[in-house]
Amino acid sequence: MEKTDRLVWFLTGAALGAAVALLYAPQSGRDTRRYISKKAKHGKEAFADVSREAIDKGRDLFEKGRKMADDAADLFERGRRLVEG
Repeated sequence: MEKTDRLVWFLTGAALGAAVALLYAPQSGRDTRRYISKKAKHGKEAFADVSREAIDKGRDLFEKGRKMADDAADLFERGRRLVEG
């Protein structure tokens, strides 16, 4: 999740920087709306990418956990059979 945290802070900083830039940059309303729309689209795409990565990583971890649990159950069963003779 470290990558996700970094992206969130980056996007927050980018949004704040954009807001400050809008306050000091003389642009027409149309140009400003285009700029905001473009930045929002890029932020949305970046968020979607990170979300997909997080979901994929979660699935991988789940599968690894399931395999470990299955392996532990198999070992337990083998041990039980050895003890029972």
